[in-house]
Amino acid sequence: MPPATTGHADTPPPGRMSRYTTTAIWLHWTIALLLAANIALALTADYFPESAVRTVIDMHKSIGITVLGLVLLRIVWRWRHSPPALPATYATWERTASHAAHITLYALILALPISGWMHDSAWKDASTHPMTLFGLVPWPRLGFLMNLPPAAKEAWHSRLFTLHAVLAYALYALFALHVAGALKHQWFDGERELQRMWPK
Repeated sequence: MPPATTGHADTPPPGRMSRYTTTAIWLHWTIALLLAANIALALTADYFPESAVRTVIDMHKSIGITVLGLVLLRIVWRWRHSPPALPATYATWERTASHAAHITLYALILALPISGWMHDSAWKDASTHPMTLFGLVPWPRLGFLMNLPPAAKEAWHSRLFTLHAVLAYALYALFALHVAGALKHQWFDGERELQRMWPK
């Protein structure tokens, strides 16, 4: 078995494009699509009829927990499989920025569902509304928050909502920079950036 590594592989020979593994590609796009769906649900929940709002919120929670599981799997996969090397034409600052952006993206994508899970666990009505993933799989709440006294629980519910919102906006901003950087390398630098992560 090859040794685990978190670094990039050696630069490929000229004219040969290095790609992410098929598993990494499918995890990347699945997580991206689920995040996009959850952002859409979060931004449009207030426009749904009142009778549908709880269903929308429950779907948002289910998708968030699914993303948490998938991003943990993605991190493990990346640890065991070196990502392809960045093109040799990238400047040093671009390589540094790329590594920093990826680490921060992983941290935010982990922190967002965890903060949402904590926020939901501190909800005053959590005990009367069991959480199930997609209405099928029971999912536990975090007892250390769920069992707080009512006043403390309400305070933490408010604080955790604020944290969840701040993390969400940070993710939106970094996601926009991530996309802009990829398109800049693809369209202006002539690198086959998108092909490295595009399914065959």
